[in-house]
Amino acid sequence: MNQTTSTEDVAAPVVGDLAPDFELKDTHGTPVRLSALRGTPVLVVFYPFAFSGICTGELCELRDNLSSLETAGVRLLAISCDAMYSLKAWSEQEGFGFDLLSDFWPHGEAARAYGVFDAERGRSVRGSFLVDAEGVVRWAVVNGSGERRDLSGYLEAVAAL
Repeated sequence: MNQTTSTEDVAAPVVGDLAPDFELKDTHGTPVRLSALRGTPVLVVFYPFAFSGICTGELCELRDNLSSLETAGVRLLAISCDAMYSLKAWSEQEGFGFDLLSDFWPHGEAARAYGVFDAERGRSVRGSFLVDAEGVVRWAVVNGSGERRDLSGYLEAVAAL
């Protein structure tokens, strides 16, 4: 892992840890609980803000390569502290074919559990966690502000599952 800028003193889960559970609403208000997805590998991707440059580039790249994840049976969950309605508008604009989840309230609760909440700025940093079908973290990377994640890292981690 690169770094965390969380001011919450919660360390990001590392490979071999049980992934912290969460329940967040998708763009339609439907709750999605990580533990309910057991049996399926899940790529959990935290990002700072909808409609921002780097975040849009990263999520569009994931969108454009979603078939690689789906072929491997991996479900993608992208999480930010944005409100559900903002995420819905962004998803419609960009044509994302995966779940965008709102960690808006309690503000940043899931990001805090993953050690990627930046309390000073009220957002998450760029943290990515590949969780296997049993709920165990198999790959993790946390990037600092302004540091774009590399798609090849995702694809290599998925291939190693």
